[in-house]
Amino acid sequence: MSTTKSLKAAGHTLASSAAQLDFIGNDTFSKLGLPSFREKLDDVDLFPLTPTQIDIFQVNVGKMCNQVCRHCHVDAGPDRKEIMTRETMQQCLDALAKTSIPTVDLTGGAPEMNPNFRWFVEELTRLGRHVIVRCNLTIIVANPKYHDLPEFFRDHQIEVVSSLPFYNADKTDRQRGKGVFADSIRAMKMLNDVGYGQEESGLILNLVYNPNGAFLPGDQGSLKRQFKRVLSDEFGLVFNDLYAITNVPVSRYLDYLITSGNYDGYMEKLVNSFNPSAAAGVMCRNTISIGWDGQLYDCDFNQMLDLNVASQITHIRDFDADKLAKRSIIVNEHCYACTAGAGSSCGGATA
Repeated sequence: MSTTKSLKAAGHTLASSAAQLDFIGNDTFSKLGLPSFREKLDDVDLFPLTPTQIDIFQVNVGKMCNQVCRHCHVDAGPDRKEIMTRETMQQCLDALAKTSIPTVDLTGGAPEMNPNFRWFVEELTRLGRHVIVRCNLTIIVANPKYHDLPEFFRDHQIEVVSSLPFYNADKTDRQRGKGVFADSIRAMKMLNDVGYGQEESGLILNLVYNPNGAFLPGDQGSLKRQFKRVLSDEFGLVFNDLYAITNVPVSRYLDYLITSGNYDGYMEKLVNSFNPSAAAGVMCRNTISIGWDGQLYDCDFNQMLDLNVASQITHIRDFDADKLAKRSIIVNEHCYACTAGAGSSCGGATA
């Protein structure tokens, strides 16, 4: 796979969600004697998996990104042109206004690259919602027009969640591209300078760790302590919390598993690490995911596999929280990643 092109731009077979689902559902499970995820849920009386309540309204505002990361499940990059329009954003605002959903989680790509990003954030905060922006850090220093993002985030009391695969350049750059670690450190410093991560500032900066290979993340608490110590000692940087997220076998990470010969072993590891408590706390139970085109999904990973919600309500223009609460959540073998070990969600461990 090219390190500068998305799978889609490279014409890769796995750019197709159907091809990904075909591979994920191949004979690996029968060959290794592994149960399907549906069977595993059934064993612990969790099938069908159903929502609890919608607490998080997660919006993918586009697949355009300034990076082409090795493990990206979105297959984001500079060559991706899928961008949420202001009309669809307004439909999101109209839907939210009819609910008491407290949190809006903005993701991408690099959500800041959407030309209507700032307007959308301003409108969301006018609705009184807590807004999370999943910022890749490097976008802040990528272009002068983004240099004021820390101030913009501060002025709107935005919670910033940023991926940082490791606290050194070697592992970070191998996963995300040459020079990414240095740019991430610069961006963190800019966020710290306006108050992010500082005690009693109320400005939240959380980091996301995901493994650089075919293994599960270590203990989230231990990783947080390591990151805090090294980033403070070596760079004078601070942050609030750290989320350890398991890589889901979708898109570029699926490609990595296949080309490195790790797919069978990784899936076996996920299945053998299945945790019923993590399964009960999966994020799809309290989250609704909205695609750049307004389509609705149970989670961001189902979105990338084009697995729409199992409901008559499939687009944000028709949003009905009560009807969506009665749906069954769509599951497939990739869901094992969210239920392995301590569990995994956009907010880190779940068990």
